[in-house]
Amino acid sequence: EPPDTPKDFSCQTQDMKRVTCTWTEEETYLYGQNSPRYTLSETSSQEVSLCKARCSKQCSCSWDIGQQRIWNVTVTVENPLGKKTATDVFDVKHRMYPTAPLHVWEDSTDTEITLHWNYEKIGIELFWQTEVLQPDGTVELHNSSNAESRQKRVTVRGLQPYTEYTARVRCGAAKHFWRWSEWSPPLLIRTKEGTPSGKLDMWREITPVLGGQNVTLFWKKTPSFQANGKIISYEVTLEKLEDGSKLESFSFSSVYNSTRIFIDNHSYRISIMAKNNVNFSLPSVLIISGAPDNSRSIFSTEELKEGQVNGTDDGILISWEPRSIYDSYIIDWCSFPRSQPCDLQWKRFGPNTSSAVISSAAFVPGVRYKFCIYGCVANKASILEKKIGYLRELPPRLDPVVRKVDLTYNSVTLSWDSYLTDESEPGFLRGYHVYVSPIQGNCNLKGSKKHILPDDSELCKYTIENPEEKRYTVEHLMPNTKYKIVVKAFTGGGESPIFNFRYIDTPYNSNMLYFVFLIVIVPTLVVAACHWKMKWVKECCCPVIPSPNKSKVLSFKEYKIDSEKVLKINDCIPDVLAMSSNTEAQKL
Repeated sequence: EPPDTPKDFSCQTQDMKRVTCTWTEEETYLYGQNSPRYTLSETSSQEVSLCKARCSKQCSCSWDIGQQRIWNVTVTVENPLGKKTATDVFDVKHRMYPTAPLHVWEDSTDTEITLHWNYEKIGIELFWQTEVLQPDGTVELHNSSNAESRQKRVTVRGLQPYTEYTARVRCGAAKHFWRWSEWSPPLLIRTKEGTPSGKLDMWREITPVLGGQNVTLFWKKTPSFQANGKIISYEVTLEKLEDGSKLESFSFSSVYNSTRIFIDNHSYRISIMAKNNVNFSLPSVLIISGAPDNSRSIFSTEELKEGQVNGTDDGILISWEPRSIYDSYIIDWCSFPRSQPCDLQWKRFGPNTSSAVISSAAFVPGVRYKFCIYGCVANKASILEKKIGYLRELPPRLDPVVRKVDLTYNSVTLSWDSYLTDESEPGFLRGYHVYVSPIQGNCNLKGSKKHILPDDSELCKYTIENPEEKRYTVEHLMPNTKYKIVVKAFTGGGESPIFNFRYIDTPYNSNMLYFVFLIVIVPTLVVAACHWKMKWVKECCCPVIPSPNKSKVLSFKEYKIDSEKVLKINDCIPDVLAMSSNTEAQKL
């Protein structure tokens, strides 16, 4: 192919002594003696070629400029199939591309960095740009100009003490800017140490003992605290409030974040400061009252009822009733409540806060956490409320122990022991479920709900929502039937899988047997007896000739004469009249 017009053709200088022109080489698919040939020439000069081009994708060609400042340079590319040209007209002073600064060094204070470097004069004024990379990844640029001095420098202020920064420098023409130079090699700089800023966050755990109190102090760095150096120790001071006397001072290595001290029954002011190689931080202060009413202990909190709180996707939600007298609130808890030490943690909140979500990587489902809420004023804390809760409740580990089963032909009464509800439980006990089902067939007892097991079998389910209940009666059972039954405790996390059924057999219905006896057996016996004494019954009830003295049919009070019964025959026409005896005949 014939050559194309050279692309990206431009010329520049780095030292005002020599000019370099560059352009992009194009593919012509001709090689050897037919490869493209490049020629640079000055249009106004009689000189044919200014320099010999060197190409490797990017072509370049350099020559000394002498005293000439304005140039009209033409690059010509040709091969056997054609020829093309490109032209660049420029003032050398307008095409300054300086070399990168070398041999950069620094000195620093706790808040400033000064960069130094040397740079040879090249006849034009340069200005400098310093890039400072902050620890958080942000970049700050600082511009400066040192026209007269051979030794250049720039000072960057407002930095953090004892912090690493990365700095580098580049330059460009102050007038007729063309291009920046390359960056100098990056320089890693750490500012010097300064006085710690802010205060440590201090908290305490108080245990009343004989003759005083054991106070466990904890401290940590807050987001607003800046060590501004390497912390070498923590200084703790105790001061008795009654007389203002300084009792003791303790110094602890920087590897510690807690200590235990004993104080008597007086009130004390406890302060802590962090120390680096320069100075101390401001003191953080707590006031411990001699009275145990503001302590975090069983003596001071047993009268407070523990409220239940719920876990969320982000943590455990804690809310409290705000009081206007406090300037801040503190919530403390143990990250590992089943261990000793329990890793006490705490968090501070402003006076206008009445709820917070407490989150921790240490929180796990099925563990009960206790939270104490304190109100703080004038460095003194008073406990306000206690809360207990779970990140997520789990089902109970054990079933209630059924101690007594009372059966009738159509009901069963179950009685069980009180269920444990201590802190070892994986959830708050919400109540009980009673499951019943006949061995044969499905369950459809009145007042129950249907429950389907994983194997598709059906159970009748009764819910007891009172966790204090320890007795329940299942009614409407069938007599003489075998049932399986189980009692399950449930929490906010549900209940454990259903197994370990108890099997019961309901007895026969005794009332039904008595009814059958009255309706069937008794009449049968009467009939049998009558059949057996037929003659006696007939003589007694239906004699051929009734006897007034013997017949129960004729037992009428109004027809008696003395002690004898009388048959009234006024309306009776007898077929036969027979005399029982002569005596009776005489009487008649």
